[in-house]
Amino acid sequence: MSTIEQSTDVDVKAAGDQGGIGQAMRDYFNRVKGGDVGSLPAVLGLIVLVALFSILKPSTFFSALNFANLLNQGTAIIVLAMGLIFVLLLGEIDLSAGFTAGTAAAVLAIALSSWGLPWPLALILGLITGTFIGFLIGILVARLGIPSFVVTLAMFLALQGVMLLIIGEGGTITLRSDELLAIMNRNMPVWAGWVLWLVVVVGYALINFRGIAARRKAGLGATSTSVWIAKTASLAVLLGVGVFLLNQPRQIVRAGKVACEVNDPPTPKGCIPVIVGVPWAVLVILVLLVGLTFVLSRTGFGRHIYAVGGNSEAARRAGISVQGIKIACFMICSTMAAVAGVLIASRDNSVSPTTGGAQTLLFAVGAAVIGGTSLFGGRGRMIDAIIGGLVIAVIANGLPLITQQSGIQYVVTGLVLLVAASVDAISRKRSTPS
Repeated sequence: MSTIEQSTDVDVKAAGDQGGIGQAMRDYFNRVKGGDVGSLPAVLGLIVLVALFSILKPSTFFSALNFANLLNQGTAIIVLAMGLIFVLLLGEIDLSAGFTAGTAAAVLAIALSSWGLPWPLALILGLITGTFIGFLIGILVARLGIPSFVVTLAMFLALQGVMLLIIGEGGTITLRSDELLAIMNRNMPVWAGWVLWLVVVVGYALINFRGIAARRKAGLGATSTSVWIAKTASLAVLLGVGVFLLNQPRQIVRAGKVACEVNDPPTPKGCIPVIVGVPWAVLVILVLLVGLTFVLSRTGFGRHIYAVGGNSEAARRAGISVQGIKIACFMICSTMAAVAGVLIASRDNSVSPTTGGAQTLLFAVGAAVIGGTSLFGGRGRMIDAIIGGLVIAVIANGLPLITQQSGIQYVVTGLVLLVAASVDAISRKRSTPS
């Protein structure tokens, strides 16, 4: 074999395999040094918080019941943050997302209770309400050029009035649908939780393997097999621990004269576990995560979003419809807010003028930013919403177990958000060539 052929063969092998786990770790460390920290601060913060609360309150924080409550508390915030990421990727903001969620939930509740519509039609009507609100915001921002801060602040105020007109001051509408209430108040059978775990792990492994094979076939650099195995195994263990905890009895009722305790290992004879299994809300988050991640990473529309967020003028010169992208992103954001509104109503079993208010929006924006989405646009992933949402949920869940002073809880949450924004600004500055 000639020297040229040997050199070419080596180059193809190098392009086809980027080394093992050690090389992957060195590459990641170099990206972090260059300012691309991604979700690393949020992941480290989540680990520290979980460890801290588990040490301080081991019998209450690190329990199956509290783990399920933590997921329940964070679900609506995570979904709302997923929608906000589309807007944040453009370098815009939506201050009305919280009350968009409340308005959509109010329309849903009215359609069920007053209009007598079946729950699927009422649900569609609520989602359309959110989409229409997003369309109005998008038109005002993209077509008229009004800053998104001003438009969404105006909608923030207006939608509170709309909710009062629909529900009435001090009023409450009960959500009358067993199917919708089940989303946040019911759990999968134990076997279904493990089936979901298997589907997620196998699906993740196959999708990544196909991507690696396609890149190698094209002669491009690809993740090594050892790294692929390590990632898949880590995901399997992490999700397996979660499913195992959620499948533990969280409430046990007494049958006959037998005294039952949740912590009895195993469940005593005559005691019946009534709350076990993975909440159905987890399935909702997984479906949204997979679908929206596909939109952002595997479609031309997703690539156009990143292009507009990175440099809107360059995107316009490249033939991308900047106005259309902005309108679409605000519509997606408000539709996701409507989904979050349904989840909030399902958890509370009702809708009131305060649904979607208080700190809902602030926590959702904080979740996206804490997870690694940039406030300056052009950088962010759907997984950021889940990681950041879990950080917010852990803080909101763990601090009340330690102190009942709400002032401390607000201060800690604010400081975490400030640190996340600072990391974003610093990493962006480091990654920008001087």
